[in-house]
Amino acid sequence: MGRKRREPEISEQALCAEYEAVYRYALALCRSEADAQDITQETFLKAMSASGDFAGQSSLYTWLCAIAKNLWRNRCKKLGRETPLDWDASPGEGSVEQAAETRDVFLAVHRVLHTLDEPYKEVFSLRAFGQLSFGEIAGLFGKTESWARVTYHRARKAITETLRKEGTI
Repeated sequence: MGRKRREPEISEQALCAEYEAVYRYALALCRSEADAQDITQETFLKAMSASGDFAGQSSLYTWLCAIAKNLWRNRCKKLGRETPLDWDASPGEGSVEQAAETRDVFLAVHRVLHTLDEPYKEVFSLRAFGQLSFGEIAGLFGKTESWARVTYHRARKAITETLRKEGTI
């Protein structure tokens, strides 16, 4: 007769606990509060309806960020614009991240960031502005944590070298 509905494996309370962090991630992707609010709402609606699909192979936060990223990409594609996944500003030890505190250097970092190839651009952005851990970034790409670390540091090195050549830092 009727199929028994599968109970969600993620509680609504667990999802709500991640709301603010996912919103900050969406804001880093979108760079617009209105878009970030929309993407965050869509992310949680989708997550609630697909909670039974959560395999637990990554953290809940990583899974939600992957949903948000895909929703943002789909929205950009639908609107015919390039996905701006190039924000970055992570806590670091005195290089690009600290220099980016001034507006001119901050803009220069973004200008150089736009010239990087993927996945360097996105990994740097996710780490710095999205404040994702290397493990979470690895989960989004289906790669190892070491891959995420190496990719981030190569992107950071390329940005730093370019800015030094230009005399910006």
